[in-house]
Amino acid sequence: MAEKHGNLSINSDNIFPIIKKWMYSDHDIFVRELISNGCDAITKLKKLDGMGEYELPEDYKARIQVIVNPEDKTLKFIDNGIGMTADEVEEYITQIAFSGATEFLEKYKDKTNADQMIGHFGLGFYSAFMVADDVHIDTLSYKEGAAPVHWECDGSTEYTMQDGDRTVVGTEITLYLNEDCLEFSNEYRVREVIEKYCSFMPVEIFLSKANAPQEYETIDEKDLRDDDVVVEHIHEDAKYEEKEKEDGTKEQVEVSPEKNQVKINKRPVSLSDTHPLWTRHPNECSDDDYKDFYRKVFNDYREPLFWIHLNMDYPFNLKGILYFPRINTEYDSIEGTIKLYNNQVFIADNIKEVIPEYLMLLKGVIDCPDFPLNVSRSALQNDGFVKKISDYISKKFADKLSGMCKTDRETYENFWDDINPFLKFGCIKDEKFSDKMMDYMLYKNIDGKYLTLEDCIKENQKTEETDSTATDENGSSETDGDASGSSDETASDSSKETASEDNGEASADSSNDQEAKEPEKTTIYYVTDEIQQSQYINMFRAQGMDAVILKHNIDSAFISHVERIKENVRFQRIDADLTSDMKEESSEDLTDATKTLTDLFRKVLDKKDLEVKVENLKDENISAMVTLSEENRRMQEMMRMYGMTGMDPSMFGGQETLVLNAKHPLVKYVLEHGDGENTPLFCEQLYDLAMISHKPLDPDSMTKFVNRSNQIMMLLAK
Repeated sequence: MAEKHGNLSINSDNIFPIIKKWMYSDHDIFVRELISNGCDAITKLKKLDGMGEYELPEDYKARIQVIVNPEDKTLKFIDNGIGMTADEVEEYITQIAFSGATEFLEKYKDKTNADQMIGHFGLGFYSAFMVADDVHIDTLSYKEGAAPVHWECDGSTEYTMQDGDRTVVGTEITLYLNEDCLEFSNEYRVREVIEKYCSFMPVEIFLSKANAPQEYETIDEKDLRDDDVVVEHIHEDAKYEEKEKEDGTKEQVEVSPEKNQVKINKRPVSLSDTHPLWTRHPNECSDDDYKDFYRKVFNDYREPLFWIHLNMDYPFNLKGILYFPRINTEYDSIEGTIKLYNNQVFIADNIKEVIPEYLMLLKGVIDCPDFPLNVSRSALQNDGFVKKISDYISKKFADKLSGMCKTDRETYENFWDDINPFLKFGCIKDEKFSDKMMDYMLYKNIDGKYLTLEDCIKENQKTEETDSTATDENGSSETDGDASGSSDETASDSSKETASEDNGEASADSSNDQEAKEPEKTTIYYVTDEIQQSQYINMFRAQGMDAVILKHNIDSAFISHVERIKENVRFQRIDADLTSDMKEESSEDLTDATKTLTDLFRKVLDKKDLEVKVENLKDENISAMVTLSEENRRMQEMMRMYGMTGMDPSMFGGQETLVLNAKHPLVKYVLEHGDGENTPLFCEQLYDLAMISHKPLDPDSMTKFVNRSNQIMMLLAK
């Protein structure tokens, strides 16, 4: 007999509207909550069996059934877990012992320990009222002699409870969907939700449609299982064909063996992978396992670059797998996806706070039982626990990458072009990450070879040794000592100091002065555009010099970061200035030529502040070059970064310098014919030629350059 009971013990008439509109942002979350309840009920029953307090049937198979019924507009959730007695229904469903809605929600927020699992129903159960006008529970407890219970509630604070008719241990929840939520009586919609939230729950989940026609499948008889329902036995005789032999005779050859098959009721397929890859030990997982899991979860059929398997028990419990995806930055978004789980129950996939900012492109799963099921981004933004997870992930990536660099350098180099912008950003943003990774950051040189910073320093010091030796042999060192015995000494990190000591001119006072000065710096030259700066690259190669390629937007900030940490290093773009190796030693005085050409080019180009240098360059084919100081270049880049393009860069330290090769015929012509008719034409052309090898001309300058080139060719044709 149905017994009508008074108000639910929530002490607030507003609990249902709050659940519907505030607690859950997505209405489909109720599927996760009700299936989670079933999973926990099954877990408890298995635990009782393990403790000897209950004995599971020999043929027991834990499972959750979800049944949609579009005709009746219902949705059922059935588990074969622990079940409930009438008293337990009262306790866990109707007597939520909180003084009011606000306190109710506040207390729930902190319910994260194992003894307060959502399997006790409570708030998770009430999420059903987001989509249902009426909810029924039919349950039978595992306890010996327990009576089945039937409970009903229409979403108000009144309910009825009576004896039920369930005959097997477990719980069945029936949702009578409201008109706004009839989508959840559609099999495909519910499948979509289950796959979203429950793909990796630890219990098999089966979805079916009520009153659907029976489906069948045919299998080999040898594969028949005890629980299969056989509809028909099918026998196929072996098939033979007559074939001619080499000697012309014929024989019967078997082409299809005898088959014994059975037609059975189609086996249900679980929507849940009960043992996902992240729950296994890394030693048990193959590369193919990781790649298959990646394709399955993220629908990305390009293989990831590499991955990290997380498995931590202390100081917090966390498991997961994080993938570094292969990125086509021209077309793809570089924002990754991290799926958060609580004991294999999906929580969210848009919580960015658990991943360091510079690793946002990662794809993966993180399973942490300390995450609340109703996690939200706002709740995690200032969460110290989440910061610890982020730091842990950062450390694991640094360990993975540094280890790869040391033990699998070839693979590391193959990945480098894809991953380096993110690692550089990480070094800038995270001091600890920078400390771990700085010695494993690579720099690709102009010959395509990957070098560490230490390698770059050694390469440049070799060049400096050669320069120093050549200088000493020419008798132009700063000291008058015997240079012949110092060439081998210059391999030290402070070649100038060593040379000074060898010449016997160091004293206690000068040593103190030297200590007060900045440390001796090694210059590392770099390229930002291999095509645009090809002229400078060729000059470097001709002199046996090296440079590294730094063409990403992050590189300017990164090299400043490296210079701050490594005080013995400075970076300079190859077109920032001429090195001594590019100029010929000459006693020729170019002062007058410099003054004459400076005045001439300033007048012709209408650039009164243009700086002009005249040098004897070793490469006779180069007529003119443009250099821009490293400091001024970085200031301009910073101005562009902050949108200060309208400001005059000269106010921060000068503009470009025009370098003219005194040995080149065109420069000699201009110098000799300063007032000639064609001199302005050649001056403009020399300047533009120099600028083209420095940076692209603007449209107006390029048009003038093309027209001027035609004009010069016409002069030659006369």
